[in-house]
Amino acid sequence: MTLDLYKYVASIPDYPEKGIIFRDILPLMADGEAYKQATDELSAYARGKQVDMVVGPEARGFIVGCPIARELGVGFAPARKKGKLPRKAISASYNLEYGTATLQMEADSIKPGQRVLVVDDLLATGGTISATIEMVEKMGGIVAGCAFLIELKGLHGREKIKDYDMKALMEF
Repeated sequence: MTLDLYKYVASIPDYPEKGIIFRDILPLMADGEAYKQATDELSAYARGKQVDMVVGPEARGFIVGCPIARELGVGFAPARKKGKLPRKAISASYNLEYGTATLQMEADSIKPGQRVLVVDDLLATGGTISATIEMVEKMGGIVAGCAFLIELKGLHGREKIKDYDMKALMEF
């Protein structure tokens, strides 16, 4: 039986500020069947891309990416917030509504030529994913595709990653 994953996403109006509808994936994660179906669907997409590594930004990219990496039998490399990694790291910054943020990855986490799947819970403006892609490519990785549970169409993140193949299970 295929579940309607939309039923497992809570929509919270006016959070974190008035006029925003927050799409909460915690109900999906709390349901074993829904979480398994979502990660299985993204794993099937990744399998077709013949990936060697999965990369996800902190923190929800970990939640989505780790089960995919396990299912594929490949490694997972985190893109962390600045200052969280103990070894040599590379960085990429991206714009926020008010200012910038920086992600980092350990400098040897991607080997040249590795095919990488970049994952996150949702694609919004594309800043986080663009920074993650930048770091993967800086290390010589090949971005084979990008995968998300949700794409927020109105924020046009797809335009920022238009040169990469992408899969989103749900659109809002």
